[in-house]
Amino acid sequence: MKKITLLGIDIAKEVFQLHGVNKLSNAILKKKIYRSDLLKFIANLSPCTIAMEACGGAHYWARQFMKFGHTVKLISPQFVKPFVKTNKNDAHDAQAITEAASRPDMRFVPIKGVEQQDIQCVHRIRERLVGQRTALVNQIRGLLAEYGIVIPVGVAQLKKRLFEILCDSKNELTPIMRELCNELYDELITLAKRIKEYDKRIENIYKSNPVCQKLAEVEGIGPLSATMLATVLSDPTVFENGRHFAAFLGLVPKQHSSGGKQLLLGISKRGDSYLRGLLIHGARAVLYRAKKKTDKRSSWLNQLNERRGHNRTCVALANKNARIVWALVAKNERYKKAA
Repeated sequence: MKKITLLGIDIAKEVFQLHGVNKLSNAILKKKIYRSDLLKFIANLSPCTIAMEACGGAHYWARQFMKFGHTVKLISPQFVKPFVKTNKNDAHDAQAITEAASRPDMRFVPIKGVEQQDIQCVHRIRERLVGQRTALVNQIRGLLAEYGIVIPVGVAQLKKRLFEILCDSKNELTPIMRELCNELYDELITLAKRIKEYDKRIENIYKSNPVCQKLAEVEGIGPLSATMLATVLSDPTVFENGRHFAAFLGLVPKQHSSGGKQLLLGISKRGDSYLRGLLIHGARAVLYRAKKKTDKRSSWLNQLNERRGHNRTCVALANKNARIVWALVAKNERYKKAA
């Protein structure tokens, strides 16, 4: 077989499609292979560049292929789709991945190590539990409203009022509804305990990681944001600069320009919505406290808030924090607070 310089793999659960090209970009391999035979095939292959879409299982395969001396690149699926020339199938997808990876200006996704994967798993499970708690709270409030009982917004308010409602024998709750509310209350308490357990895990990760502690020195970044940022920035050289990292998180404006006229829209919202949300919520807390401060950073925030409004100011600060965080990790520096 002629030497393959670039191999595109369309990964799946069991059947994988391979498309390999030589240094002249001529196709010299089109092969379908089963999962059980993939590692053996890659191990016998001369070191080359392997490209895949950044989807489920991609990071695992990337780590495995790198053990055999290959260079692995992961591409966001949205950048591969334009290269699919005709009807979609596995062979066309593998070919599109190869063509996308060969472009000199293509952007690639950082490969996650096992430690980064562990931390993100903790965050994802906690995020799911928080979502379940929110859904449960909304359901309880909605059900009680049908009995003329209205509870203020907030988990703390619900816990307090629901206990009082269950103890009140004069309200309109029927025996069946009172029993159901007891069960829902117990479910809410159980979810709260589980979320606290994951908060403790994240806190322990934060305390044992010097990089996380360094990132948390930036206003608006706490243990949740710091631990997630540390996983994404495990290799900061993947990003050209801080603006590239902010764009990776979807914190820069979308652009729709033509004929020399520049039109900037809302933020692109690309990348990890969970991490972007953490940065923006952290920025909201900073903006709330900036009203009583007079340092340069707070003055800039207050002036921007007056000109552009609350939400735009929060996004601007989240963008700024993303750039700062990238610089701290890439240049191995400490954060200097504004005077």
